Amino acid sequence: MPQQVVKEDFISNLNGTTLLEISIGLPIAPLCLLSRGLLLTWYFLHHGRPLCSMSGHFLLDFTVLVIPPVLSCTVLAPILPLVILSIVVFCAGMVAVICSWRTSYAKVPLKQILSDFLQVNLEPEYIPSITVFRVFVNVLTSISILAVDFPQYPRRYAKTETYGTGVMDFGVGSFVFGNAVVCPEVRMKPGAVRRKFFYLAKQFFAVWPLVLLGVGRLVSVKAVDYHEHVSEYGVHWNFFFTLAAVRMAASLLLTVFPVRKAWIVAVTLAVSYECFLDFTPLKAFILHGSDGQDSRLGFFSANREGIFSVIGYLSIYMASVQVGLYLLKKRSTVREWFGVIGFFLVAVFLLFVCLHITQTYVDTVSRRMANLSFCVWVVAHGLTLFCCFLVADLILVFAKLLVDGANIPCSWDFAPPSATNKKHDFNSKDGETKLRSVCMISAVNKNQLLYFLLANVFTGLVNMLVDTIHSNALSAMFILHLYMFTNCLIMYILQAKNVILKWW
Repeated sequence: MPQQVVKEDFISNLNGTTLLEISIGLPIAPLCLLSRGLLLTWYFLHHGRPLCSMSGHFLLDFTVLVIPPVLSCTVLAPILPLVILSIVVFCAGMVAVICSWRTSYAKVPLKQILSDFLQVNLEPEYIPSITVFRVFVNVLTSISILAVDFPQYPRRYAKTETYGTGVMDFGVGSFVFGNAVVCPEVRMKPGAVRRKFFYLAKQFFAVWPLVLLGVGRLVSVKAVDYHEHVSEYGVHWNFFFTLAAVRMAASLLLTVFPVRKAWIVAVTLAVSYECFLDFTPLKAFILHGSDGQDSRLGFFSANREGIFSVIGYLSIYMASVQVGLYLLKKRSTVREWFGVIGFFLVAVFLLFVCLHITQTYVDTVSRRMANLSFCVWVVAHGLTLFCCFLVADLILVFAKLLVDGANIPCSWDFAPPSATNKKHDFNSKDGETKLRSVCMISAVNKNQLLYFLLANVFTGLVNMLVDTIHSNALSAMFILHLYMFTNCLIMYILQAKNVILKWW
């Protein structure tokens, strides 16, 4: 049997895992972020200065932010709950150490410290959780797209064939979620007046790199006869085309409907699309083709999954626009952000109730069709993951409050004119500030599309050079870590040289 057919079979006909297992795995990235911040604070306590070595920052970031997720979705997947519990215990221990060694509030009772913590003013213009969410979606996706080709990656984590919930199914949905939260319509300044089609025109010029990358991927895959899962998006379609189509369609809708009513548009789209799936031949066409024999004659039939799933992804995008609008409301204190977490948790609970109802009485989750259950599931898990990042950020704020001068890249700063702002007077040294600002999160954030493109290119190269399916655990781990190290190092070097490869 040709190697291409073997690899296609290896990633086909899968049914995913349980909602519970995916939910259990969500905190791994926020816990890694929290561990890294607490380690930097601990370093400051021991040395009296922040970590200013660029190589030291990179090695710490790679070791704490990348290696645990790689291991957690491969060789440590069978004991994932134990891994997460171990990191929780480690973080709790670090917080206890920082509390006992605090340099500010030295003789203040813990009750008073917590009261002051809730009143701390945070920088209102920058919400680190948004950046971190988008970056980790990129990082975790880049891990999965190569890891899935190795036997050490559990088959239940891979993309499902027709129905089911796989980790990689959530990954594609979270990409759309992360894009929508920071879309131009969300970031529009209050009181700013734009022409009706301003953002549509802006989006038109912003999505052409996605279209170009989609065409490039299509040509390269066909040219080298690379293995592909046809029922994922179709014969010619790919996720770059989906992202471009969703962003253009969303901007068009937001020129017609008020941005603050985006959730209504999302619900209407998802429910209407589900009605068409259930009460017309549309579902049968998507799953089995026009003749019921899975034929793919003609462009429309050949790419039916990719074309119709755009409707579901568009619904996720519009719902996420509403999330972005809520997040960017002006807030200043820690107490207010705990209120945001509470609001999101209530929304998550209601979404899971809706998910149970839709899966029981309508249809189960299907990434292939991007049906109503899939949309509800992605938004629910997206909000859950975002809440985890918010909690991690607030714990790091607490650590910075206890330790004078602690600096954690890509975390919340205290807002002036708070007295706590005086803690950062040492930042006046430009050289040190630049060194501390270089970290893997900001590096990937500044070149996200390039990072994703490199991950796809390196994944293709590895698959052409290595028999991934028959690799043992040692060689698989070596290849995966080398691949991630190379990706991250390139981004880190570009960040250090202040190079942003974005020309549109």
